[in-house]
Amino acid sequence: MSGTGKSSALGELGRRGYRTVDTDVGGWIGDLPRDDGGGLERQWREDRVDALLTEHETSGEPLFIAGTVWNQRAFYPRFDEIVLLSAPLDVMFDRIAGRGTNPFGKTGEERARIVADTAEIEPLLRASATVEIDTRAPLSEVVRRLAALAGSP
Repeated sequence: MSGTGKSSALGELGRRGYRTVDTDVGGWIGDLPRDDGGGLERQWREDRVDALLTEHETSGEPLFIAGTVWNQRAFYPRFDEIVLLSAPLDVMFDRIAGRGTNPFGKTGEERARIVADTAEIEPLLRASATVEIDTRAPLSEVVRRLAALAGSP
């Protein structure tokens, strides 16, 4: 969910030597047709994510991937852990208001979307997560917990 600290956690993990991929940037996502005929939806480009995971599986190096898209569940069997970073809406909105790296969530319409996504999508993510980390904890603690899941870089 937007504002839970994904980018901050990835940034710190990267500084600690871990390989990280934020699928919201860099061409990992496309507006693609849904398999169920439900029209176009933002989805991982499966060819790119498959190649990334194949490379990871060969190297054995820890890899952190962030993003929330409709087709991510297709890759769950290849993940060691599925982590949900969570925070209350007021915390998420405070973070979104203060960030300068991502404009999403600044308009009333976008904030309404965040509320709706939190109500509708977060429970689905929680149900499939193997670990949930409350990101009201200090960033250093969140990153410590994530790193403990992966081992040394």
